[in-house]
Amino acid sequence: MGLEFNNDTCSGCRACELVCSLQNLKKVNPSKALLNVYGKFPVPGKYFVDVCNQCGECAKACPNDAIVLKGQTWRIDRKKCDNCLACVDACPLHVIKVDDDGTPYKCINCKQCVDVCPRDALTFT
Repeated sequence: MGLEFNNDTCSGCRACELVCSLQNLKKVNPSKALLNVYGKFPVPGKYFVDVCNQCGECAKACPNDAIVLKGQTWRIDRKKCDNCLACVDACPLHVIKVDDDGTPYKCINCKQCVDVCPRDALTFT
């Protein structure tokens, strides 16, 4: 269960990045979004989005057990996190970001990106 991306319908509008930064950080800063939109041009001539697939590699790497499974979503417990950033290095998709205070943060499956996508390129299954 989680976020899925269809690059055949993505227009590269990046509305998903904007709403993600607003929802999760209360900032208008798409570069801080928990997903990454990028184009591969001229070949294959499509946009792609890297999204957290909730694989749990971050939790395996965490020496403090600060990343816990809630439902089917891995979440960072800021009270247990010592900002070692082992989770950032362990993420195979490079979608764990670091906040201005040095604390890592990741997708919490809020589904806001799915709701705002005008072309149904993002879905939640």
